[in-house]
Amino acid sequence: MVGVVTAPPRPAGRGRRMTRSPVQEAAEPLRLRPVLTPEKLRTPEALRSVLALAPDLVVLADYGQLVPAPLLDVPLGALNLHPSLLPRHRGASPIPATILAADRETGVTLMRMDAGLDSGPVIAVDRVPLTGDETTPELELRLATVAADLLARSIGPWLRGKLPARDQAKEGVTTTRPLRRDDGRLDPSLPAGELERQVRAYQPWPGSWLETPVGRIAVWQAEPAEGDGTPGSLVADGDGLALVTADGWLRLLEVQPAGKNRMTGPAFRRGRPSVAGAKVVAPPVSGGSARSSSG
Repeated sequence: MVGVVTAPPRPAGRGRRMTRSPVQEAAEPLRLRPVLTPEKLRTPEALRSVLALAPDLVVLADYGQLVPAPLLDVPLGALNLHPSLLPRHRGASPIPATILAADRETGVTLMRMDAGLDSGPVIAVDRVPLTGDETTPELELRLATVAADLLARSIGPWLRGKLPARDQAKEGVTTTRPLRRDDGRLDPSLPAGELERQVRAYQPWPGSWLETPVGRIAVWQAEPAEGDGTPGSLVADGDGLALVTADGWLRLLEVQPAGKNRMTGPAFRRGRPSVAGAKVVAPPVSGGSARSSSG
């Protein structure tokens, strides 16, 4: 390995201390040098510093920046580990999109990058079955382990020219976009099952939340339930709390009021009994879905 490229240190935590990326932290004890941390890879200076290493092969995982064309054209190409079964869920948020779509299977695709958005030819795939109760952090960790094994098994044959690349299917293409803070608002005009998937998909960011008469509450765990009422109403559910949705109730099992610790739905209701019977603040007209779209 002739070098490592990763994100520069960023402010993190309550003290906003400058913190190095996990990649940089891992590279040092492994004595991988140099470690380059350009703010933007596409600047001429950053590109020159990477090309000066004379790489034969570039491998990317969750880098988050566009890769300039000269790096795609190194002798053995640029390979990318993408956490979905391409061409499904191309783009910036494939793991949340997988959970939102209630996919029964996902996986990791090792592809050769081209100038398009996750559209390059596929080199290898590992498939992963889903149970339907995954959160994004759990699934991300699982797929990272799968990706590491897939790369370890594939890179040798690729270097020896023994692993052919095949074009992606033209059918079944979906594309995801970067998530926005407002995507986290729970919209009671949607079905309860979709909102429950959102709660799991949007952890840890942008999170899922409701604006209520007692302030914003984040929802960390929920489940669909039978029930009726006016969508957008908060109703008593035994000693707990539920949101009336388009087709039933969404039980709020674990919530977090602004500035407070997480707590169960019943504990939240005990401290704020007036919330049962209130209505949430309606979301504004959406400017675009965070879900995958066909393309």
